[in-house]
Order: sequence, then C-alpha cells, then structure tokens
Amino acid sequence: MCPFCYIGKRRLETALAKFENKEHVEIIWKSYMLNPTMKTDTGKNINRYLAEIKGWSIEQAKEMNTHVTNMAKEVGLTYDFDKAIVANSLKAHCLIQLAKTKNKGNEIEEHLFKAYFTEGKNVDDEKTLVELGKEIGLEESEVRLALRDLNYLSEVDKDIREAQQIGVRGVPFFVIDRKYGISGAQPESIFTETLAKAWAENN
Repeated sequence: MCPFCYIGKRRLETALAKFENKEHVEIIWKSYMLNPTMKTDTGKNINRYLAEIKGWSIEQAKEMNTHVTNMAKEVGLTYDFDKAIVANSLKAHCLIQLAKTKNKGNEIEEHLFKAYFTEGKNVDDEKTLVELGKEIGLEESEVRLALRDLNYLSEVDKDIREAQQIGVRGVPFFVIDRKYGISGAQPESIFTETLAKAWAENN
C-alpha cells in the first residue's frame, strides 16, 4: 500500500530488463507492514486518513498524492487516490506468502498493487483477494485457506522480524545478493549500477 513500492518495483523491472544477466536474477518478495494496527475503513478517504496520521491538512495530503501520482506516471503507472480504500494489509500478505510457494510472487504483487492504487479495490476483502488469486492461477479453496492459515501468518511475521534485524525502517527496501541495500524508490540507474556490481563480485 506504499505508493513508492509500486514505483520502485517498476524502476527495478526496467533496470532488470536491460541487465544482460537477468535470467540469473530471482526476485523474492518479503512482507513488511508500516502500520500493522491500521483498521479497514471503506468510508474514509485516503487524503483524510493521511491528514489524520501525519498531522497534515486535507490540502497538504492532496498535494502529496498529486505529486506521487505524477511520479507514478513517469514509470507508466496510473494512480487514483480518490478511489483508494483504507485497508489493513495482513490478509493480502498471507496471499503473497501463498503465491510465493507457487513461484507467483511477482504476479500477485502486480495484481495487488494495481487493485489498490488503480482500481480502488479493498485488499482486506476476502472476495477481492480470492478473485486476485484466481487471476494468477491459484485455486479459490487454497486462497481462502491461506487467509486463515497460521503458517502463512507465521511467514509474514518472520519476514517482518528479518527486516527489523537488518535495520529496515521503511519501504521500499531492496536487498541485492544479501549484501547491498537500496532504500526508497531510487532512480533506475541505482538499480542498474548495483546489479552490475553484485554480479561482477560473484562471477
């Protein structure tokens, strides 16, 4: 649900597309929750929510979202914050953990990002998550089970603890070859340079 994560994803993908050894790169998604206590509120505008938690005015929140929307456009993404639904993301993270076991982590991340930022879908709604899971080839029964399975909740917690141990305080945060950290939606060139450096050191 962090807008910079979707932008960072696109910039990494653009850098990877030009990386000559991209067939040797594996992306592993990790769970992280900036606000695990967030309560889903389908009636609350995202601008109002940001104003409340940041201490901003509604106008300041709108200005920030307009700025981020323009950043997204630069990498080919369409954000519609007027439709974005304030939602707890824990269930979505459980779905991500399930998708990872099927080598579909990238696919579900893309669908979840688009659902939240572009389509205004509630990513805390079980029906919505089932539909998104089915779109990438998951079975409805396994998605419903994953949303209640303590094993997937445990994997979410494990990822969050791992992030805390290495000092992650915000997202997006990329770790390349368990050695180089990239914090934030950095320019494509940063990803390109770091990929090349990591590859040269190991080959």
